[in-house]
Amino acid sequence: MNIGASSPEDYGNYYAWGETTTKSTYDWLTYKWCNGSYYTLTKYCTTSKWGTVDNKTTLDLKDDAAHANWGGTWRMPTVDEIKELKEKCNWEWTTQSGVNGQKVTGPNGNSIFLPAAGIRWDDRLNRAGYGGDYWSSSFCPGGDTYAYELGFNSDGTYWDDYYRSYGQSVRAVCP
Repeated sequence: MNIGASSPEDYGNYYAWGETTTKSTYDWLTYKWCNGSYYTLTKYCTTSKWGTVDNKTTLDLKDDAAHANWGGTWRMPTVDEIKELKEKCNWEWTTQSGVNGQKVTGPNGNSIFLPAAGIRWDDRLNRAGYGGDYWSSSFCPGGDTYAYELGFNSDGTYWDDYYRSYGQSVRAVCP
């Protein structure tokens, strides 16, 4: 289930990329890894036009919402793990216990349910019930204000990037 959820259908919590706690407003003014704007990134930056360069492109475990909240070897999925999920699994838009989402079935026949939990920006929840957005542990080098995510709606799945300051769902993996 999602981090912060009490069942597979529960939306769970929303996290800005690289943050480990929830908040009421998701924007650049409240984003932990900048000084009020996307031109002032303080961590996870590869290009000086976006802020202080540290050349980190993958979250440190202490900044990983899955690891910080569940401990052990739990962590957010890598870009390759999300691509594998998208490309090697069967995706079916469905309703489970009254909640819209995607049933994802792997080659071995096992499946998970990803609720269409939407996305948070500013103080609003958008697209809940119609789409889902799930963070990876990697951001977009050169476009440092974005991190990679897996998104979906009733039409299918897509590999995308979104502003790091937006609140999205996190589905943990445990290798």
